Amino acid sequence: MIPKFFTLVFFLSTTIFISQSKTDIEVYPNTDTQIATITNSSATHASDNLSVAQWQEDLRFLQKTVHKEYAFLFVKTTKEAFDNKVEALYRDIPNLEPHEIIVRMTGLIASFKYGHTGIFLSQKPINFHSLPLNLYEFKDDIYIQGVHKKYQNALGAKVVKINGIPVQEALDKIKPIVNAENAQYFKAYGINYLRNIEVLHAQGITKMLQKEITLTLEKDSKTFTQSFTAMGDGEYVPTHRGYVHQDEDWLDARDQSATPLYLKHLDKVYYSEYLAEKKAMYVRHSRIRDEAEESTAAFYDRVFDEVEDKEVEKLIIDLRLNGGGNNYLNKDVIKGIIETKKINQTGKLFVIIGKRTFSACQNLVNELDNYTNVIFVGEPTAENINFWGDNRPVTLPNTGINVSLSYLWWQDKPALENGEWIAPSLLVTMSFEEYASNQDPVLEAALNFDVPDFKPKPMEYISSLFISGQVEKLAVELPRMIHDPNYAFCNFETELNQKGNLLLQSGRVPEIQASVQVFASITQLFPNSAMSYRNLGEAYLKLGARENAKESLQKAISLDSDGAIGQSARELLTQTTK
Repeated sequence: MIPKFFTLVFFLSTTIFISQSKTDIEVYPNTDTQIATITNSSATHASDNLSVAQWQEDLRFLQKTVHKEYAFLFVKTTKEAFDNKVEALYRDIPNLEPHEIIVRMTGLIASFKYGHTGIFLSQKPINFHSLPLNLYEFKDDIYIQGVHKKYQNALGAKVVKINGIPVQEALDKIKPIVNAENAQYFKAYGINYLRNIEVLHAQGITKMLQKEITLTLEKDSKTFTQSFTAMGDGEYVPTHRGYVHQDEDWLDARDQSATPLYLKHLDKVYYSEYLAEKKAMYVRHSRIRDEAEESTAAFYDRVFDEVEDKEVEKLIIDLRLNGGGNNYLNKDVIKGIIETKKINQTGKLFVIIGKRTFSACQNLVNELDNYTNVIFVGEPTAENINFWGDNRPVTLPNTGINVSLSYLWWQDKPALENGEWIAPSLLVTMSFEEYASNQDPVLEAALNFDVPDFKPKPMEYISSLFISGQVEKLAVELPRMIHDPNYAFCNFETELNQKGNLLLQSGRVPEIQASVQVFASITQLFPNSAMSYRNLGEAYLKLGARENAKESLQKAISLDSDGAIGQSARELLTQTTK
């Protein structure tokens, strides 16, 4: 039974509006180039000849600049935590080599956890060196997707260890220096810090700076080791959209006899192909910018004309490789979809997203989510829903290092709808074998999807039932959707608790009373939900119902005796005796 008071919860959560700014001209360079751990100069670097005092001056300059001009970035970390890291580095500088200082500075800025805010190791005058390989995280593990032809034996091998350290442990060691917005950003853009020999040393993966690194690999059910020698100054791994593409010097683990749609014509920003057998129009859009010979608006006009003229039952827009650009261009895409009523229907419009979907493309994904009947397919995006973007360089006076600091806040959705990413309704991740054999399970999932009356936004649907007073229908629909595998992407337990907490945190007695009823209903739907019992206990406490609170909190503790929720419930339980 779902009580009527839920109407208030959903009314509160669906009638909050905020204004949105749309002035972003994305100036973020190609991320492939940014994170490549190389330098474009073979000259002697000024950073090698700096005194301890000069390094420390640069650090103080950076600290003061951040506090004076970028204090708004202190959201995911605190001023105190930042300053503590500064002081620790300041003390350590006399005992560090230049590359160690730079990596530590990189970690300092990475603590803000915004993808546009960081020290990118491909810039001058930093002299960093890369191993001749490209790592890629697939569904089943991390593999060597591309490699220089001298190391052909390692191509397509799963990475087990780096310098004798398990790869997951090595990843944990480099995470603090990657300006990762979320776990997806790290998977896409962060893992290749592991091919940088200076980073490996600075983060304790190697004991000394060494040009030759040994990897433990697994291939064809055999485990073996392979040593790689770092490339020289000015040499780099030639990735494009995250992949090494095969040429006379570099090898790709993918079978070269065919090319899947998402990798076709990567020299173009966008291209389309009509899939007659599937009655589908496929569009791959890999950058938010205009082509010289055909603007974004003209391209999509042509696509939508073709959708209208041909027997098209599905439009699939592939954004999985799209790292951003100029989001002024997003408007034409959204308008075209809205105007094409034939395709702007649930089950007819699919957008593929993934761990490289970032920046101005996150804005595009947000707008698609806001204004169209899209179903997202693939993996979560690499950007927070609302985020600090557009960076400007702060140049350190002695080293000349550019520190990129974000200065524009992008908010396409209300604060209550913010999150670490946009997640797909159809979660599909590619395995290495699927990549290597040119399969595309993500596209296939979109092409083959056929679920009548599917609700891409189940919580909005639930809200509409409450608001319209269809309580009896809701009492049937909510339990059904909770147990329907097609809605496994929605964490109903968490979402419903968030609705209850909106009421609880108001501090007003009527809303707190309503929250008690909300949490009590959730415990009926999820009888093993420690979170719901803990929240119910807190609500009772705020009403002064100590015995009820005690009973609920003890239940939460019994369900999560060793976890964080159980611990929180214990802390609240002490208040029942006061």
